[in-house]
Amino acid sequence: MRYLPLTPEDRRQMLATIGVASIDELFRDVPPAARLDGPVDLPRHAGEMEVEARLTAMAEKNLPAGRAPSFLGAGIYRHFVPAAVDHLIQRGEFLTSYTPYQPEVSQGTLQYLFEFQTQVALITGTEVANASMYDGSTACAEAVMMAARVTKRRKAVISGALHPHYRDVVATHARFLGLELTMAEPDFSGNEDLAPLIDGETACVVVQNPGFFGRLRDYAALARSCHEAGALLVVAVTEVVSLGLVKSPGEMGADIIAAEGQSLGNGMSFGGPTVGLMGTRQTFVRQLPGRLVGETVDADGRRGFVLTLSTREQHIRRDKATSNICTNSGLCALAFTIHLTLLGEIGFRNLAALNHAGAVRLAERLSTIPGVEMITESFFNEFTLRLPRPAAAVVDALANRGILGGVPVSRLYPDVTEAEPLLIVAATETNSAAEIDIFADALKEELR
Repeated sequence: MRYLPLTPEDRRQMLATIGVASIDELFRDVPPAARLDGPVDLPRHAGEMEVEARLTAMAEKNLPAGRAPSFLGAGIYRHFVPAAVDHLIQRGEFLTSYTPYQPEVSQGTLQYLFEFQTQVALITGTEVANASMYDGSTACAEAVMMAARVTKRRKAVISGALHPHYRDVVATHARFLGLELTMAEPDFSGNEDLAPLIDGETACVVVQNPGFFGRLRDYAALARSCHEAGALLVVAVTEVVSLGLVKSPGEMGADIIAAEGQSLGNGMSFGGPTVGLMGTRQTFVRQLPGRLVGETVDADGRRGFVLTLSTREQHIRRDKATSNICTNSGLCALAFTIHLTLLGEIGFRNLAALNHAGAVRLAERLSTIPGVEMITESFFNEFTLRLPRPAAAVVDALANRGILGGVPVSRLYPDVTEAEPLLIVAATETNSAAEIDIFADALKEELR
């Protein structure tokens, strides 16, 4: 059976009706250089069983993080997700209408988003949070745009410890909005000082904690420097589990928090989909992008939930909208909410403690290998090593041994040469002591 409902005659009649001679004419506005000159080099159509067998064989060429000792990090982390999460997200109480414009038929969706907002505000130390963003990188870009609206300024200072993907997404948005960015150089040491870059035109300073290279810092002093100049401090968090142990951005004085929530309830999934978190001060609530869910009572006095603020252009005049973000990561947000609810406050803190303890064990083990140098002074569950050989080649060799041995910095910063053979490694609660020993022994052998 072919899933192509139109016959050649159907297509001929459709083309005749719209007044073109061929399908190619429909694409005449696309430059020839951007078009393919023939069919894509893919197998021709086949039956469903044949396709499934072919794709399964292709997938088996991968080395999934769940089937090998994995020390991957750099923005996406492997954590244990209880089976209850996948079961509960399928319940009909939550699978109400996708877009909750009609609260009377969307109470399940509205309630979990309300609970999600509450959880995000609590763990980030903020007063208000929205009903999720696409992911951490777009939340970070939205935070910069929000800061520009709040301060009515057009400049932003971007830390060299901010994830390079986040830096790129911010730069893409800034390019089309006329925002001026000051990009600090990659901060391998974690000792950068951004305060001298702040002036009277700065809308915000964007930092990450823990930083891309793993360094933990207290940004309270930087927050004071920002506020003295009338600027805002934006803190990005790529490993949300760290908030169970580390001083929250809100406690440091951050004005806007943009975070990635993938670590709770969501798998690595080859980098997505994930869920963005965003929190801020109550005074800035009307500049918060996306939507907010609020609690109310119905005509009979029963507890209920509604969209309290919807500040996107679909709801109000385009020139009054704070963002054109079109949705939230609803299912991923629900998984996040259920996982964090199952953990509770004590469980969340214990999970963070397990992560840190595992990373300390890993750091101690790897530091004994000749030629390996730790360059991260303080860390949560991730840190950076300097190797005596190019890190990418070492990672490939480890993969051939069935070990996912971290992320070479050169993969995300291609201009990092052999003079800086840096490797980012992460340990979570999923890494046993035996896996750490396997990784350390294999790395030692590869570096001989």
